[in-house]
Amino acid sequence: MAKKKITEMSQVHGKVESTKPTYLDQIWGDTGLSKYKTLNEDEYVSFISALPKSDLHSHAASIGIMPTDNRESLAQRLLKEFRRHVSAYTVPSAKKATPKLSSEASRILGEGR
Repeated sequence: MAKKKITEMSQVHGKVESTKPTYLDQIWGDTGLSKYKTLNEDEYVSFISALPKSDLHSHAASIGIMPTDNRESLAQRLLKEFRRHVSAYTVPSAKKATPKLSSEASRILGEGR
C-alpha cells in the first residue's frame, strides 16, 4: 500500500457538525439553497464569472442589489452578500465548554481587575 501525501490527508475532529437555526425559514426546513442555488463559494464565483453582463445585472436585481455598471465591483458586492448569506446559514450551534478553574487560578486571573 502506497503512503498518502500530507496534502491528500484530512484531519477529523470527531464532532458532529450541526448548525443553530437563525431564521424562521431554517426551522421550517430551508437549507439556504433557494436564494443562490449553492452554499459553496467556489461554485458561486464560477457561476457569476460565467454570466454575461446583462444576466449579471438581472441576477443582482433578483438578489436585491442595485446593479452597477462596473462588472468587478458588482461581482465583489454579489460575493460579499453571498458570504453574508452563507454565514447566516452556518452558525455553529454548540458552545465550547469553559474549563473549571481552581480557586488559585481564579485568584491569579482576577489580579488584573
